[in-house]
Amino acid sequence: MNIHEYQGKELFKKYGVTVPRGKVADTADEAEEIAKEMGGAVVVKAQIHAGGRGKGGGVKLAKDPAEARKAASEILGMTLVTHQTGPGGRVVKKVLIEEASDIANELYLSIVLDRSSGRPTIMASTEGGMDIEEVAAKTPEKLIKIQIDPALGIWPSTARRVVYGLGLEGEQAAEGAKFVSNLYKFYDEMDCSLVEINPLVQTADGRMFALDAKVNFDDNALYRHKDVAEMRDIGEEDPLEVEASKYNLNYIKLDGEVACMVNGAGLAMATMDIIMLAGSSPANFLDVGGGANKDMVENAFRILMDDDDVKAVFINIFGGILRCDVLAEGVVEAVKTVNVNVPIVIRMEGTNVEKGRDILENSGLDFTVGNGMADSAEKVVAALKR
Repeated sequence: MNIHEYQGKELFKKYGVTVPRGKVADTADEAEEIAKEMGGAVVVKAQIHAGGRGKGGGVKLAKDPAEARKAASEILGMTLVTHQTGPGGRVVKKVLIEEASDIANELYLSIVLDRSSGRPTIMASTEGGMDIEEVAAKTPEKLIKIQIDPALGIWPSTARRVVYGLGLEGEQAAEGAKFVSNLYKFYDEMDCSLVEINPLVQTADGRMFALDAKVNFDDNALYRHKDVAEMRDIGEEDPLEVEASKYNLNYIKLDGEVACMVNGAGLAMATMDIIMLAGSSPANFLDVGGGANKDMVENAFRILMDDDDVKAVFINIFGGILRCDVLAEGVVEAVKTVNVNVPIVIRMEGTNVEKGRDILENSGLDFTVGNGMADSAEKVVAALKR
């Protein structure tokens, strides 16, 4: 689960991760009043779940409350398009009004789970403000990566390695090490999957502030953090993904034309690959899970059909816990209740496969049954082109 920058900074403060003074506003009037409270120059920042806001016009410097009001009125209600929102963009409903910082240096700091090693990894760089992917590609020597043993946590020596790598010395190094340790404690205790500060700034008087806050949480641990779960902003999520979550379906919207319904994450990834190899692209990732029942299959199919980008459907099921006849019954019921005007190709193998094929054949509906994954992928792409 993702949260907004202003929410992340409120949580940061509880762990001693220093942030600039700031308040969130829903209207231009509120923005002006907050700027008056700040008593100086402020930054007006769009609050959406995406990076690149500054490049898209979602971050503006205001020298006084009047300028803050003007900036907020321009940002609120705008459809902000960045490299992370996609071409559709996101509508801005809130802005963060934050005191302007006297920036002397911009750094990068994040903690992310390295899935290959199963360990949290601290990443830091002197190239703050830039996309970390660009830093890694063009100047990898400027990227510091240190893995943490989760059983031991972060040691003072580890935090010092990070700050020394950033070129900090003396009192700044001591303050930086404390900052890094506090951030790791936040990451660990709050069950985060990602914490990113870009930029982490040093001010002219040597203080350090998180000028941004990108925080992702492990959904499976939210039961331990009721206050965090309440921060979820459904308006920032894809409506189809929100709908799928109601039925415990693992669904992610993509930008292709072939909808996929699969049981098992590995099979789902292979299905998307083979659609690409056949000459098209997947419209989604959808794993109904091994324990899916007829109702879940029906709801999954309805969600696929609610996507206007879908021009064909590829159902790829290996019957194990989810038997092929149960899948077939769910698909037949779904097609009878949902307005379907796209070709459907089904590939089934496993438990009760013959019974499932009989259900499809005797349904009176127009299904194409594929013989293996490659044949099915070719058939769905051919039907799409027709």
